[in-house]
Amino acid sequence: MARVCEICSKGPQMGHSIETRGKAKYLGGVGTKITGKTRRQFRPNLQRVRVALPGGGSKRMKVCTSCIRSGFVKKAVKQKPFSLPKS
Repeated sequence: MARVCEICSKGPQMGHSIETRGKAKYLGGVGTKITGKTRRQFRPNLQRVRVALPGGGSKRMKVCTSCIRSGFVKKAVKQKPFSLPKS
């Protein structure tokens, strides 16, 4: 499925885009008024990431950034780390 995190299954959510007019009271106006509400979609921040699998190997997945930051996903190493030759 598109626009869904493959780890936590987070998907798009519906909300409102609120339009206001008027000057705020603390700036000397009479206050702001809501003049319109339209439906909008809040989409998750998905990234295509190469994920290291537990049994070895890697797989490309669509994962939300909150799963990457919280450590649910282990990124695959692109290149073997540098090591000194044994002498």
